[in-house]
Amino acid sequence: MPRLLPRRRSGGVSLARQLLWLQALVLLTVVAASAVVAWRDARAAVQRAAEQRTTAVVESLADSPLVAQAVTGSDPTEVLQPFAEQVRADTGLSFVTVLAPDRTRFTHPDPAQIGRPFRGTVAPALAGETFTETYTGTLGPSVRATGPVFGPGGEVVALVSAGLTVDVVGADLEAAVPGILGTAAVTLAVGALGSWAVSRRLRRQTGGLDATTMARMLEHHEAVLHAVREGLLLVDGDGRVELANDEARRLLGLGDDPAGRPVTALGLPPELADALAGAERGVDEVHLTGSRVLLVNRSPTRTAGRAAGSVVTLRDHTELQALTGERDSVRAFAESLRAQAHEAANRLHTTVSLVELGRSAEAVEFATASLASAQQLTDRVVGAVEEPVLAALLLGKAATAAERGVALEVDVGTAVGVTGLPAGDLVTIVGNLLDNAIDAALAGDPPREVAVGLLADGDRLEIRVEDSGPGLTPDQAGQVFRRGYTTKQAPDAPDGLGRGLGLALVQQAVHRHGGTVSVRPGPGAEFTVTLPLAVPAQAAR
Repeated sequence: MPRLLPRRRSGGVSLARQLLWLQALVLLTVVAASAVVAWRDARAAVQRAAEQRTTAVVESLADSPLVAQAVTGSDPTEVLQPFAEQVRADTGLSFVTVLAPDRTRFTHPDPAQIGRPFRGTVAPALAGETFTETYTGTLGPSVRATGPVFGPGGEVVALVSAGLTVDVVGADLEAAVPGILGTAAVTLAVGALGSWAVSRRLRRQTGGLDATTMARMLEHHEAVLHAVREGLLLVDGDGRVELANDEARRLLGLGDDPAGRPVTALGLPPELADALAGAERGVDEVHLTGSRVLLVNRSPTRTAGRAAGSVVTLRDHTELQALTGERDSVRAFAESLRAQAHEAANRLHTTVSLVELGRSAEAVEFATASLASAQQLTDRVVGAVEEPVLAALLLGKAATAAERGVALEVDVGTAVGVTGLPAGDLVTIVGNLLDNAIDAALAGDPPREVAVGLLADGDRLEIRVEDSGPGLTPDQAGQVFRRGYTTKQAPDAPDGLGRGLGLALVQQAVHRHGGTVSVRPGPGAEFTVTLPLAVPAQAAR
């Protein structure tokens, strides 16, 4: 099977692989940024926890009566040093120091530092406020809290400072790092797996094509859709239009893009809308719009074994239909000439035989009568109808009707000059009306007759065709112009057009010129067509 998609250029990177690399880059960036943010949050949380721990210890010691009494005693260190060390051990802090307002230490983890000045900020505490800071003291950088100890009179009699060295805080932060890195690794692995799955699916759907090739294919696709001279519709399984090219919009008379709209909402004839939205295969189905004859081909599409819509192509059959009508008229005229030639040969043989028998008077009388009979209809039609196509059509249909046993009479009031109407439309209207009338007359009882009258009166042309057939019921008269409706019990017409199309074509041609067509029900149907003339036509001279 030939390859329909273009091969990917050597060296080109497929769209799926480009997307994989892009997703990997984005994923790495997001995971790295998330890990940094998580680490910063963890560091801030550890810092807050250290500040809360030290502040809680400082406030507890500052409220302790033992501390308040000891700092005013004769030897504060003797009372407070064991107590402070016990608190430090119980709370896991790096130091707990009680000091005098002049910074003299009463306690310290290193006894050598007792009595020496405290290193750190004390001004907020002397003002009666408990605060936290990070400061480098005798034990190195530490997160510490410092607060006041109040005497009985509300004065600050001592200060308490407790802290955690930075290495202890760092150890707590390091404990959170494995969790952060583990979460980042799991996120990266899941994201990489998802990106690989998406890339693999995209590769299958795009056939491994790179972005440049796909863009070029899209440009070619658009160019083909706009250039092709056949209407193309893509209809989904719900009967909505997915795509319509320029030719389809022109043939269907759609002003804007119908994509996304249901076929039934496009204002098309019901039979055509049903054909476009159908789920079954259709080949060269003939359908009518207000001004066109369309050949519709429909091919259903399936996805995963289920119906997914259909591809519909449209071809304009209007001009071909007109040419077919003209061809049929010429053929009918030729057939009538053949029949007349055959009849003329029989009459000539009869006349010659009468002469050979010595009955010259009878031969002259017979020949004169035959000539007058044959010429009477021709003279009437040619004298009353100046449109050559109409005249030829009426003569041909008269001969055809006579050969089938039907008398076709041209009304004595017929008078038609040059109408200016397209010859093809006149042939379509008059020819189809006469064909239907002859067929209807054959279905009735003798005498079988068809009467036709044409009259150009000022700015309109009136065409009347009446037959002696069984006629139409009111219900039939209301449906007779609908495509596919017929009262004839006969095989399908030639050229694959089927029965029930002739009168629909008549109505289409009449409406195209802004005219009207009506039918009188009852025994012996009568069809009346009125066509406005752009230029008033004169009656035949």
